[in-house]
Amino acid sequence: MEIKTNIAKAQLGDQVAFTFLLDYYWNEVYGFMLKRTENESDAEDICIETFAKAFDKIATYKAEFQFNTWLIAIAKNVHIDLLRKRKTSVFVNLSVDETYKTYNLPDTTPTVEDQLITEQNLSKLLHYIKQLKPHYQEVIQLRYFQELSYQEIADHTQEPLNNVKIKLLRAKKLLAEMIGEFRLEDER
Repeated sequence: MEIKTNIAKAQLGDQVAFTFLLDYYWNEVYGFMLKRTENESDAEDICIETFAKAFDKIATYKAEFQFNTWLIAIAKNVHIDLLRKRKTSVFVNLSVDETYKTYNLPDTTPTVEDQLITEQNLSKLLHYIKQLKPHYQEVIQLRYFQELSYQEIADHTQEPLNNVKIKLLRAKKLLAEMIGEFRLEDER
């Protein structure tokens, strides 16, 4: 009954209910993804993304289904999306005769223009990060620039692991909103 109550509260935007649901289901979703990915960092990233998507779409959750089943379905989709993004290599079977021929392969080295665009995008991102509250800036810095694990961030900040996860979730959501607002302003 406590789960249903917290789901209903979360659907109304109650942050405490979100935290309860995250704490309650984190280990189940994480364990499932760890078995699938066999990589702790990937499993953590997928879980964070799963809960972010679930909380964004919690109004669409139907009580006729188990909440954990709904979360696992989201996690599977996030995992599939991650795999698709990583699929950048192309496999080509060559016969013995073909191995001696010269192929015109495109040069994938970034051009000066590509590097400039990357630097400008990084500069914009850093600008947005500086607009966040200091505690959000810190967890973004530790996770994405220093590449610390969630546990290492928790140890560094002396905060519970779930607080770190929630801070990262909220920081990413705030950044996405800021970037979305900027794009809307540019289109006008």
